[in-house]
Amino acid sequence: MDRRSKTKVCVWLIVLGLGNFLAYGIGYAIIGGDAPNGGVREDRYFVRGHFIHYLSGQEQEVSRNLWIYSYLHSISIWPSIAIILLPLFALARPYIIATYQNGMFNGSTLVTAISTLVVFIMGIFTITFTVEFIRTMAR
Repeated sequence: MDRRSKTKVCVWLIVLGLGNFLAYGIGYAIIGGDAPNGGVREDRYFVRGHFIHYLSGQEQEVSRNLWIYSYLHSISIWPSIAIILLPLFALARPYIIATYQNGMFNGSTLVTAISTLVVFIMGIFTITFTVEFIRTMAR
């Protein structure tokens, strides 16, 4: 892939990830929180928001479908972080390599290590949230 095409793909991935954050923030504000902070009790579904309407947060009952949407959108935030950071590292890679030539690590190793760490950590969070969602739905 040539440099220009790579840059376009990276920018679109960054915009996609930021768009998901924006949609999540708007949804969070509209429904008053998110499902992972809320819960399910006696077949009633709750979201909880912190610092939206009250300083301590408030629980609000929502429909099952809205709760599921909220939980799935919360899960999608973790891969979105990777979708933003990895293209940023790809775009910055030549500059990082040029800057870190004589350090403890060379620039290429640093970019690879940080990118691997981002994928690993965001993967752990995505899996953790997904497993908790499945467990909650199975009750």
